[in-house]
Amino acid sequence: MAMKRALLAALVVAGLLAGVAAGFYFTRVRGAPPMLERATLFEAPRPLPEFALMDQAGRIFDRKRLRGHWTFLFFGFVNCSDVCPTTLATLAEARRIVADLPMGEQPAVVLVSVDPARDTPEVLGHYVAHFDPSFTGVTGEADAIAALTRHLGVAVVIGTPAADGSYAVDHTAAIFLIDPSASQAALFGSPHDAVVIARDFRRIVAARPQ
Repeated sequence: MAMKRALLAALVVAGLLAGVAAGFYFTRVRGAPPMLERATLFEAPRPLPEFALMDQAGRIFDRKRLRGHWTFLFFGFVNCSDVCPTTLATLAEARRIVADLPMGEQPAVVLVSVDPARDTPEVLGHYVAHFDPSFTGVTGEADAIAALTRHLGVAVVIGTPAADGSYAVDHTAAIFLIDPSASQAALFGSPHDAVVIARDFRRIVAARPQ
């Protein structure tokens, strides 16, 4: 619990600093930043690094797969008992709320596993489809996933295995909004609410510099 509180506190501080910077950016580019309820905009889109993972169909999932559309990117794992299923259900509902947007503005949802030892492509495929058939589950080599989580500031702590081999995985519960250039546009801190996420998403998309 202490670790989770520390992670949350770090996210809050980072979000506040990014929010101040975002204000300057939108004031300079668009005249005023959008009024957001939960999301924190970055000062300017932050390009993701190159990476190579694998989706639930066994296809390469890399930075190019994030180009050309908006994406909600979340890190979690199949054996998660609370945060992960709740967040994925919330994102599924948020997608339904913004379904009236043009096709080019409707967001994809990607779950990147922080437990690649157990989350095979097949396991992930069954899991994400339970929430929405359009969701993408991503896994890969542990080192490749660790490099991506480090870049994004996602904390991951794998617990000591119990006698039956089971173990817990603590991780940052933030949702990253990736823009069509495959760059980080915003961060959604928890707690997550589908209606609020949908409203903030609409505002971010509408305010994006053309």
